[in-house]
Amino acid sequence: MESRALQAAIRFGLGPRPDHPLPDDPLPWLDAQISAEDQPPPPPKGMDQPQSLADSLRLWQRFIDAGPLPPGQPNVLQQYAVAEGAACLGWRIDTPAPYRERLVDFWSNHFTVSRRAGPVYALVGNYIREAIRPHVTGRFADMLLAVEKHPAMLVYLDQARSTGPNSRSGQRGRRGLNENLAREILELHTLSPAAGYTQQDVTEFARLMTGWTFQRDKEPLGTLFNPSAHEPGEKQVFGRRFAEGAAAYEEALLYLADHPATHRHLAVKLARHFVADVPPPATVARIEGVLRDTRGDLGAVARLLPRLDEAWAPPLSKLRAPQDYITAAYRACGAEGQAVGRVAWGAGYVLNQPLWNAPQPNGWPDTADGWLGPEPVMQRLDWAFETAGRFARLDPKDVLQTTLGPLAGRETRDAVRRAGSTREGLALLFASAEFQRR
Repeated sequence: MESRALQAAIRFGLGPRPDHPLPDDPLPWLDAQISAEDQPPPPPKGMDQPQSLADSLRLWQRFIDAGPLPPGQPNVLQQYAVAEGAACLGWRIDTPAPYRERLVDFWSNHFTVSRRAGPVYALVGNYIREAIRPHVTGRFADMLLAVEKHPAMLVYLDQARSTGPNSRSGQRGRRGLNENLAREILELHTLSPAAGYTQQDVTEFARLMTGWTFQRDKEPLGTLFNPSAHEPGEKQVFGRRFAEGAAAYEEALLYLADHPATHRHLAVKLARHFVADVPPPATVARIEGVLRDTRGDLGAVARLLPRLDEAWAPPLSKLRAPQDYITAAYRACGAEGQAVGRVAWGAGYVLNQPLWNAPQPNGWPDTADGWLGPEPVMQRLDWAFETAGRFARLDPKDVLQTTLGPLAGRETRDAVRRAGSTREGLALLFASAEFQRR
């Protein structure tokens, strides 16, 4: 098997599967995934899945209306999130378009919302389906608009309650200005602190954003602009003036989306994810140039990434984050994702990366330092042995050939070949230095 095809499946995908033959030339295979229509995960089995944003908001309102639950009774929002998450993880294991799913994961982490904010339980599935997935190979500006106006983001970063001090609602003293979302848009989602924006820019942006909220208890359900909470007057954000009113938010987001500092920030993050923890400056510059020249065409960037020589050499240079590691192991064994999705959901807790539950708005780490340490390594070894027991009928040598082929070193090959049982052989493969990396 050609090592380049394997590298493509590992670095740009989610790991090879024995029932998904790899192409001789990986570039057309990767390009086809960029061009193909998005395929979202199938609905969870045995549970109604809210398909629209209005459905998700109704689910949240139904939970609120139900009041306190008796001891031991499951929370309907948590049940829904587990079912939705298990379906999502199962699809990552099953998908024939793993490069596209990796892009979904990357942008979902860039625009993190977390179940730690309770109401996000009801909204995160719709958020990924409607604000992230349709845009991963489209325009960054379109994704930015969809994300920053989705109720999941508005509630996660407290924008839904932000009120202009001099607005009609603010003068009644019910609520005040909240800068959380404004700060994270500038710091994490677009410019980055390297751009040199100030605290005054954050405050002005927060004032500009006031009035943007959503409704879950009456029609029309979803995002809307409430003029009574909007701070009156002109605002100035990072050198640009914006008039009072609802249109200023979208205008400001489009301005930030196409700013050179945003292109630079996104280029660094993409290079870090696909190339190296400390990406070469020339690599960052090439990605930045495509973003600049195409005005944020993420499809063009996705086509560039596998054409960067630095993304291929050296192979297996990026440590797999826990969710990547879990997915790669199940794909290596040819598992049916929809059958093991709930197991994969639980594995995220075991390895300290539960799905949609990042501890901070900056998402999960994308460098080895964020995941290394004696305890995490031991947790991986324990999980490798436990998971190997689920697939003890498989020949570890076949699994090694499928997943690593010529990328496996002699020590790993010898250890798998000499293992005392199939379970031990698989566990040694999953625990090997090569399998831990992509």
